[in-house]
Amino acid sequence: MSHPADTPSIPLAPEVLRNATLPDGRRADIHLADGRVAALVDQPDRAGRPDTGRGPVVGPGSIDLGGALVLPALVDGHAHLDKTLLGAPWQPHPTSATLREHIANERALRTSVDVSVADRATTLAHRMVSLGTGHVRSHVDIDPDVRLDGLHALVEVREKFHDRLGMQIVAFPQSGVVTAPGVADLLDAALSEGADLIGGLDPAGFDGDVDGQLDIVFGLAERHGAGIDIHLHDGGVTGTRQLRAIAERTAALGLNGTVTVSHAYSLGEVDAPELDRTATALATAGVAIMTNGPRHSMPPVLRLRDHGVRVFAGSDNIRDTWWPYGTADMLERATVIGLQGDLMTDDELRYAASMATDEAAAALGLTGYGLAPGCRADLVVVAAGGVPEAVAAHPRRLLVLHGGRVVGPAPENDFPNFPAVSVPGGDASAPQEER
Repeated sequence: MSHPADTPSIPLAPEVLRNATLPDGRRADIHLADGRVAALVDQPDRAGRPDTGRGPVVGPGSIDLGGALVLPALVDGHAHLDKTLLGAPWQPHPTSATLREHIANERALRTSVDVSVADRATTLAHRMVSLGTGHVRSHVDIDPDVRLDGLHALVEVREKFHDRLGMQIVAFPQSGVVTAPGVADLLDAALSEGADLIGGLDPAGFDGDVDGQLDIVFGLAERHGAGIDIHLHDGGVTGTRQLRAIAERTAALGLNGTVTVSHAYSLGEVDAPELDRTATALATAGVAIMTNGPRHSMPPVLRLRDHGVRVFAGSDNIRDTWWPYGTADMLERATVIGLQGDLMTDDELRYAASMATDEAAAALGLTGYGLAPGCRADLVVVAAGGVPEAVAAHPRRLLVLHGGRVVGPAPENDFPNFPAVSVPGGDASAPQEER
């Protein structure tokens, strides 16, 4: 991309982000140094509605944001970078009625797609960065067919994006644990070869052996000092009984804050006494719940919050065999959760945003995260006047920083001074958000 000679380029490592709107509504200049937030200097004299339509204005070592909102980097708490079909030709969505049929359809398709896992995951990672996601937890299939191939591909992508996107990898037994010969050994190997967490899948509904699967999952976590993130689709009291079993093991092993259950549809299907009993167990043990705002059986996020359960957000599937939708936009995901959960007030919209920022960061155990002096300068500038508007209005991303360095957005976003060649490690020809 070329620019007029008198148009300043955006500094790769700006010293000051001027005239920013902070999440609490204050106007401030954000001073950056050594990849971190050095200081927040209030600007009380700058009142009135932010001029977010003009785009940032570049000065020597600084960028004036015109009152645009600055958030800590968005966090995608649950994705499947190995599954995405982004970067490959469009694939018609296969129909299926059961979890096992979904898995069979995916196995059939992944052998016919001629774009590698690493290339497709790279396409998705570029998109995530351009939309302001600074950290992602990605599950990767570990099964008798693919073995550790997908893991090795994601480890490669994680290294490629290390200066733009933090990535945690979960070894995910998509085909079961107890019922899939050799998977327990593969999961053990995965935790030695780059996976950060151990996953699980419907101990009752898929493996038919709750204690057997949880013995393996918690045993491997204890042996490797790894976190746990279990997919749980089982509904009703079958699901809530498993949630309490997971909470009991978490508490017994002192794993508070390191265990997540993803989906937990059952929490949206049981009566109030069963929900309250289960939520109390989860909160006491420090087990977090991830939701992507499903069309049915979404956990009641406000009630769980009131019980002290940490609830956070993730994209889940993005353009793959599980569903053809998905944009990787975590503010859009907050919108979906807000709509599904009937989050309407400004305070509730702020809570929806927190599920893709602070709550997700805490669930992932991120250190140095936030928008305060001393925190890493992983930031996203949004064309909105405040957090509620950012959730409700589908705003543009104006600027993305990782470790204090500019890494996005995509050059074609409404930011004419953005130099494509200046993105560290970036590729101006990389696939970006579709328009």
